[in-house]
Amino acid sequence: MASLTPTSSPFPLLAKHVFLALKVHKGLAFPSPMSNFSQRKARMVVVSVTTAADKPKKRYPGEDKGFVEEMRFVAMNLHTKDQAKEGKKETVGQPFAKWEPSIEGYLKFLVDSKLVYDTLERIVDMSPEYAEFRNTGLERSIGLAKDLEWFSQQGHIIPEPSPASISYAQYLDELSEKDPPAFICHFYNTYFAHSAGGRMIGKKVAEKLLNGRELEFYKWEGDLSQLLQEVRNKLNRVAEGWNREEKDHCLEETEKSFKFSGEILRLILS
Repeated sequence: MASLTPTSSPFPLLAKHVFLALKVHKGLAFPSPMSNFSQRKARMVVVSVTTAADKPKKRYPGEDKGFVEEMRFVAMNLHTKDQAKEGKKETVGQPFAKWEPSIEGYLKFLVDSKLVYDTLERIVDMSPEYAEFRNTGLERSIGLAKDLEWFSQQGHIIPEPSPASISYAQYLDELSEKDPPAFICHFYNTYFAHSAGGRMIGKKVAEKLLNGRELEFYKWEGDLSQLLQEVRNKLNRVAEGWNREEKDHCLEETEKSFKFSGEILRLILS
């Protein structure tokens, strides 16, 4: 019957030398009481022991503050320097400060923006998967409807949505069903961009075209900073259930979000 009790080695001297020769600790070799030649040889041996636990975990910019900070970091890299202090890209074309908007172009922008917000808010209201983001206080559809009604009362003709916004709305519908992380990227960038750069645009247009009138599109009930923080917390909670691949996929969608929103924004100058 086999015994689990250790027995003496049939090669005690050999075992002792093997043990001493391999006595290392993560890359450091220790001298062993062998012959002078063996000692010199052992000192030259460096054993590198690397395990998965020893490898430093890759850190993503903003990761320690939550996934929303990662999204913000990526978005800032896509801003031009005249759009945001943290912007990385050089301005191409006319700088924002020199924009000369028109009423016609601004109405196109508002109509297209309404279609995008209508789409986002319909998806969130109808899909259980996005129920977390219902009634956040950031919704813009109702305010935009009031603004367009006001313009109509002033005698302005309200245009139909452009191909840019129609294409974007269709894309959002598709993403919401098959690719939630990518959809969340657009959700975040649309609402948070409007609360920052969007307000700057609204103020500039109001000064140039509307005698300073503040549209409903740029008004929120309650403390906006608090509303934004509550949505950040929800986004971070949702992202906690994603693996790193899903998070990276969400971040990669940022460029498409900027492309679609940029096409709509440029309507102001048309």
